[in-house]
Amino acid sequence: MSEEDRDVRSKLTPVNTEWGLDSQDHFGYASNEERLRKRGMEDWELTEYIPKSQKKVPYWFIAVMVAVLLVAVGLSFPFWGNRPGVERHWFDWGYAVALVYIALGVTFVYFMVNHQGPPEDEEKDAGKGGNEKS
Repeated sequence: MSEEDRDVRSKLTPVNTEWGLDSQDHFGYASNEERLRKRGMEDWELTEYIPKSQKKVPYWFIAVMVAVLLVAVGLSFPFWGNRPGVERHWFDWGYAVALVYIALGVTFVYFMVNHQGPPEDEEKDAGKGGNEKS
């Protein structure tokens, strides 16, 4: 460690952050933007602001998944690529298991996307009085 590093370390002071309170001195940075760029958000800022910016599952993704499922079901029917002399049933337990698997997957994705509840209205946010950015 060089002398310069030791001098810098000796000038550092511990930072006591409180949940939900903005630091007036921006934790030693010139501005809040510089703090966000170099240090990042505090834990309370992450929990406060990320849910508001989180997007739902895009419609194009749902359309692609439905198209893939339709192709998979269509290719599983007996008239696609059957060997001569082999008879297959139109429906079997594989379809039931696939439907359960798809339902569980859709339910999991739905609850993971919506686990924070519905987004709050802007009026509610303004009415809270919350933390004002300087």
